[in-house]
Amino acid sequence: MIVAVIGGEAAPPEALLKAEAVGRELAQRGCDLICGGRGGVMEAACRGARSAGGRTIGVLPGSDRGNVNPYVDLPIVTGVGAARNLAVVLSAAAVIAVDGAYGTLSEIAHALQHGRPVVGIGTWSIAAPGTDDVPIVRTEDPREAVTLALALAAAAAAAENRSG
Repeated sequence: MIVAVIGGEAAPPEALLKAEAVGRELAQRGCDLICGGRGGVMEAACRGARSAGGRTIGVLPGSDRGNVNPYVDLPIVTGVGAARNLAVVLSAAAVIAVDGAYGTLSEIAHALQHGRPVVGIGTWSIAAPGTDDVPIVRTEDPREAVTLALALAAAAAAAENRSG
């Protein structure tokens, strides 16, 4: 299973530690990690995954492969800028958002729009008009975030199989 880890390049140290733990936990459970391939949360998550023998995929916004973080195994060079955010979330069965800036917000929106479950660790809180909150499942524990993401992805896949 491929799981996206999203978050900003300028994240506080606590968020980076949690992102690294998320990456490590994903790898320990046999998941591939996909992200935007750059620094901050993305690099920390990739570092964690690689430390546990996992495979990492980085979807880069630019056309220079040299802008990838050193823990990405499979860099994908797009040259499409922030439009790469859609490719990151559509390639994943679930999304784990750690901290984040506006790029993370756009990835959350794409994920929700396309039915990908989102688990958040210290990330955005947004509400659609006329509702209480969007369906971002929240936790502060990296291990629980992975457990939730995998369970939600499995449930979404089962529901799709029943309807399809």
